[in-house]
Amino acid sequence: MNYSIIIYIIGWVLSIESVLMLLPCLTALVFRETAGFSFLITIALCLLAGLPLVLKKPKNKLFYLREGFVATSLSWIVLSTMGALPFWISGSIPDPIDALFETVSGFTTTGASILTNVEALPRCMLIWRSFTHWIGGMGVLVFLLIILPMSGGSHMNLMKAESPGPSVNRILPKVQSTAKVLYIIYITLTAIQVLLLSLGNIPLFDALTTAFGTAGTGGFGIKNDSIAGYSAYIQIVTTVFMILFGVNFNIYYLLLIKKVRLAFSSEEVRMYFSIIIASILLITINITANGYYSSFGAALQQASFQVASIITTTGFATADFNLWPQFSKVILVMLMFIGACAGSTGGGIKISRILIMLKTVRKELRQLLHPRSIKKIQIDGKSVEHEVVRSTNVYLITFILLFAFSVLLISLEGYDLVTSFTAVAATINNIGPGLELVGPTGNFAFFSYGSKIVLIFDMLAGRLELFPLLLLFTKDTWKRF
Repeated sequence: MNYSIIIYIIGWVLSIESVLMLLPCLTALVFRETAGFSFLITIALCLLAGLPLVLKKPKNKLFYLREGFVATSLSWIVLSTMGALPFWISGSIPDPIDALFETVSGFTTTGASILTNVEALPRCMLIWRSFTHWIGGMGVLVFLLIILPMSGGSHMNLMKAESPGPSVNRILPKVQSTAKVLYIIYITLTAIQVLLLSLGNIPLFDALTTAFGTAGTGGFGIKNDSIAGYSAYIQIVTTVFMILFGVNFNIYYLLLIKKVRLAFSSEEVRMYFSIIIASILLITINITANGYYSSFGAALQQASFQVASIITTTGFATADFNLWPQFSKVILVMLMFIGACAGSTGGGIKISRILIMLKTVRKELRQLLHPRSIKKIQIDGKSVEHEVVRSTNVYLITFILLFAFSVLLISLEGYDLVTSFTAVAATINNIGPGLELVGPTGNFAFFSYGSKIVLIFDMLAGRLELFPLLLLFTKDTWKRF
């Protein structure tokens, strides 16, 4: 284990976080809010802790997958802990566990909240709360890839540890160049959404916070009713961009280099849009037939928004789907687990893993009928390596075990099964709202400290694809070789 490079990376993370906190400082200055001083204090603490670690450059810059997992996990813990300080210091969220819960929910792009009155927060806190989504969406360590010189396959190992999906591919020969392209696409899409939202007659502040929540597929709103109070135009724009940010970013690169046919031939993307369209139609018919909306158009718009929000694990809401028919709620719960595409800012199990698992089942069924046949699983005309299939199966088993154990622990609270089940589903899949007490109009404030810590762990595990966080609890991880 190369401890020096891990400490060096954590130093960079702290230093970058101090720079990122300048946005809420500027917001506090514009709106003349004294709560902004809490960010100045935190910036000073970040620099005090981070700069000495950065200035002491490691002699050994070799950085392998094990270091990548540990550095990623520890960086996210440090990032969240320091990010929670402004909430606590300012008194906006006086309880430290609640402040940590809210911040972890922000950085992991979950959107689960303990706040009962969001609008009571100063604007500098609201923009930081939404900005954590944007930071966590692409990942601060992916940004580090652009500026940190490392060796030993270091950049790829860091990207593998933080990026969502069963496998990570370079879209350019150099990983640093890949990280730059990803961030350019991310920033461009965010800017376009801010522009389109601004055309809908809402303040720039609202447009920025909504775009940050959409881009990171996080879903923190600045209103108590999420974005239900905004116009249909704002809701439609947000629906479209939630879906766009749930697409594998490699597809956008293919479109940029004019490989349109290759982009649209992606099985993952086709499956992603097929699930969205089918879910929207089924829910629209169900809620219209049960008289929840007076017109088909209104039902279609609300169904589209909720489906886009749940499958991309964004968590915005324009309707209390907790009151919808059971059929519609079951579809939404299924979408919570499916999630968005690999290589997007969305959470969940991911479409690519679902695709691999379905093809594995089909292969096994054919193998039973034709024992001597040799068939390989293919996606987009390319054979899927056995290692990828194996890791997908192991991921699913680990996911189920962690999910079941978390539900068991949460159930000690004595709340109903739907609340406990969907609270864990909403956090481990980085969604935000669940059903019943944690539905779109509820929050997570009523849980005990023990349950909140379990859910914090689930949010981090879900965002980091389970294994980087779980490896922290393995003794062999910390051995020197």
